[in-house]
Amino acid sequence: MRDSEGRGAQKPGPEPLEARLAGRLATLRVEHGWSLDELARRTGVSRSTLSRLERAEISPTAALLGRLCSVYERTMSQLLAEVESEPPQLVRADRQVVWRDATSGFSRRSVSPPHPGLRCEIVEGTLRPGADISYDGPPVPGLEQHIWVLEGALEITVGGGVHEVGAGDCLRFRVWDRSRFRCPGPDPVRYALVIVPP
Repeated sequence: MRDSEGRGAQKPGPEPLEARLAGRLATLRVEHGWSLDELARRTGVSRSTLSRLERAEISPTAALLGRLCSVYERTMSQLLAEVESEPPQLVRADRQVVWRDATSGFSRRSVSPPHPGLRCEIVEGTLRPGADISYDGPPVPGLEQHIWVLEGALEITVGGGVHEVGAGDCLRFRVWDRSRFRCPGPDPVRYALVIVPP
């Protein structure tokens, strides 16, 4: 493919955050002494997908990132904080890290200033109507979550129960097993998520 001046068109590289995230995931695997085959066995994700992810050839879905966080025993915010440099105490709204999973229709904004040693973190989540995300388990068993719906409605399945959470409602729970987040629509849902490690 050639551009208007006859040069070969350059394929755009990965976003800086995606490239740093890919590098951190590769480093974590090496730090644990795991081969790609071992990581594939532990996560149930194919070796080729993990390899492409570590080379920043693909972006992880929310479910895939959830599986990786589980085996590395980190929350998603902790993992994302590890790819940031020298975390500040104050992060302006336009500088907060936003991660998007186009496949599932999930957008995640890290509201809290990033720091690997956070005891509590605040995240803003947005799901488009019909979006449905399932997690096989928490990154850390017993993780406490508070979900405050700001706009729209959210259906949360956790601990064998299904909860319909509307605008202004807040649900608190601890995650020990599978969980599911679904936006029933007709509008997108925007919610604040407070995460507290056990």
